[in-house]
Amino acid sequence: MPEQAKQQLNVRMAHDTLNKLDEIVEYYQANTKVGRVYKGDVLTDIIEKSYDVMNKQKLANRKFG
Repeated sequence: MPEQAKQQLNVRMAHDTLNKLDEIVEYYQANTKVGRVYKGDVLTDIIEKSYDVMNKQKLANRKFG
């Protein structure tokens, strides 16, 4: 991921959700070879992938709707 200006994001989330995020970070850490994995990187990856899926669904809805 290219270095870009970053924004600080301060959020509140349920303890259970935070535990899930920690588990996802551990999974990324165990299954990637990029060194240290940070929560922000994992959240960025999840958001990027979700955004791509959303755009594909929007495109499909336009074609068939």
